[in-house]
Amino acid sequence: WRQICPDPAGKPKPGVEPAHRFARPAHRFRSYPRPQSLAAGGAVRHDVAMTNRTTGLPLDHVAIAVRAFADIVDFLERLTGATATPPERVEAQGVEVCFVGRVELIRPLDDDSGVARFIERRGQGLHHVAYGVEDVDAAMAALKADGCEFTSARPMEGAGGHRIAFVHPRSTGGVLTELVERA
Repeated sequence: WRQICPDPAGKPKPGVEPAHRFARPAHRFRSYPRPQSLAAGGAVRHDVAMTNRTTGLPLDHVAIAVRAFADIVDFLERLTGATATPPERVEAQGVEVCFVGRVELIRPLDDDSGVARFIERRGQGLHHVAYGVEDVDAAMAALKADGCEFTSARPMEGAGGHRIAFVHPRSTGGVLTELVERA
């Protein structure tokens, strides 16, 4: 590797080709095409600072399912320097949530909620990835036109009064994906 990239910044020497296909930094990540209807429809929010460079969709937050907030809040506060928000009950979803920076912690309120079933099957861990959109209805229509399935027919009210919708993991390669229209 030092022969290929002697520069500490990781730039290869001109004319030197690495022997292994994963050695070149430019080819580490696969680029996935953005749905055409979203690209043209303008339903994507652009005011969020953290943006996925490949698609332009702004990352709103990632969510971790936990049995108790105390299991991870201290670690996340030390790691990020952010302070956890007070827990908020979202009765419609059967969860209680709190945020530490852009990490949402979700705790089931009872054993019958979807998050409780998730933890029972998979244990605590990454639950979903959320992207910001200007208009959740337009984004849902565009993604449905592209063949995506949703967990509900209509947007729901999420934490903070935001309008949300979840793209079913069958449509996203196994990752529950949330669309967030901020209130």
